[in-house]
Amino acid sequence: MRLEDIPRVIKILRAEYKRFRTPYVTEVSERIRRDPFRVLVSCLISLRTKDDVTRAASERLFKLGGSPKAVASLPLSRIEKAIYPAGFYRTKAGVIRDISRELVENCSSKVPDEIDELLKLKGVGRKTANLVVTLGFGRPGICVDTHVHRITNRWGLVRTKTPDETERALREKLPKRHWIEINDLLVAYGQNLCRPASPFCSACRIAPYCARAGVAKSR
Repeated sequence: MRLEDIPRVIKILRAEYKRFRTPYVTEVSERIRRDPFRVLVSCLISLRTKDDVTRAASERLFKLGGSPKAVASLPLSRIEKAIYPAGFYRTKAGVIRDISRELVENCSSKVPDEIDELLKLKGVGRKTANLVVTLGFGRPGICVDTHVHRITNRWGLVRTKTPDETERALREKLPKRHWIEINDLLVAYGQNLCRPASPFCSACRIAPYCARAGVAKSR
């Protein structure tokens, strides 16, 4: 994919996105007007967890408490029960409670709005930090998950080995006006068409621009 193809590809992705279900973490940010804490918690729950499970687990937890102070005061067992069966739910429950307590004790119950500050919170990686900054605060950032990493490499737009490398490469190549939306667009596209194995290339409107790097079999 050439850099000059990006505007056309983004336009296609926006049109296709309307056909797919909105990722849950995006729903959270839209529905509660950019609540950084809920975006943060939902993202932590979503790691290695299907969207429908993330949706149900997050909503159960937020019924118990939707602020750092409220979640910090919950017994660990109640957090575990609320977010089950999210992947690694016991570990995630401990991380969520610890982060909530740290926010209360050291941050006046406010989620940091800078990536470097978010990364200081135990259990928060670059993907989560970027998602909180973009969806929680509406500030520029590029959230790179497995879909963004896989698809942009498949396109031939970047040639990277890790999501962190992909983020750095996209910061150089992707126009800043597309930074916030790229994760949503590619998560939806990756879940529905540009799948990890045997993607639906015959139904993909982006196929003319795609290098199909690493694609051995498609439908």
